[in-house]
Amino acid sequence: MPPHNGMAAVRIRHVRRDGLRIAYGVRRPRWRRLPWMMLIQGLGFDRNGWAPVVEGLAEHFALLLVDNRGSGASDAPTGPLDVRDMAGDALAVLDHAAVRRAHVVGISLGGMIAQEVAIAHGGRVTSLVLAATTPGWPVAYPMPAGTVALLAATRAMAPDVALRRHTENALGPETLQHRPEVVERLVAAQQSRPAAAGWQAQLGAGARFGSLRQGTITAPTLVLHGTADRVVDPRNARLLAERIPGARLILLPGLGHLFFWEAPAAFVEAVTRFALSDSSPRKDRP
Repeated sequence: MPPHNGMAAVRIRHVRRDGLRIAYGVRRPRWRRLPWMMLIQGLGFDRNGWAPVVEGLAEHFALLLVDNRGSGASDAPTGPLDVRDMAGDALAVLDHAAVRRAHVVGISLGGMIAQEVAIAHGGRVTSLVLAATTPGWPVAYPMPAGTVALLAATRAMAPDVALRRHTENALGPETLQHRPEVVERLVAAQQSRPAAAGWQAQLGAGARFGSLRQGTITAPTLVLHGTADRVVDPRNARLLAERIPGARLILLPGLGHLFFWEAPAAFVEAVTRFALSDSSPRKDRP
């Protein structure tokens, strides 16, 4: 499946860290200077997971799209993985690209990585967007039981069945009922890529993530979450917004975990408006 929605214009680079090669994509116009934005994907996805929103975001930002360890063109981890390892990879990408500060956007596991970047290296973060993610133990609401059961049953499924089941689980019920083409696009996009070599290691890193340090985040922060998310309990969005000083909260009614595939224009608008605004403290719920 060929790249679409602006992915063909992304140039791939590599940086070495901890003996591993970390890949990242760069989408940057030649004719004008734009603020940098770093995008960090979730479990099993590589930079191509941002395909529906890259074109819209690229109108306002120069983009860095990170392949986490074990995903895309990055090397697989050789042992257990920690969110701090992946946060270090993200910082290595900023350094290699000679980017001093960037808007940082993370989805799901990528949102955990983005939190760690903002906590440990706040001076590098212009603004922070946390999408469909969690503050981690010991305060977070746990993964919904249906998704826990699906993960446990995955090994017994044929790969194509497991892929479709997880894809459907990550979308809102209205999308599944009325827009089945979104499922087909996601399945096709994932089938066209090799399976994430570090899927289990990434899953373990997300399960172990925990932080009581969100209160030290100084970057203006936007928390986004679909109210029909069956992968990360939507109540975690309010927890995050309450724990991060001055954070804004936007809940997207009826949308699931991969809401930026379901409503890419809404995602681009919310992220762009926030990142380019004065980021004054406010809580929003449309």
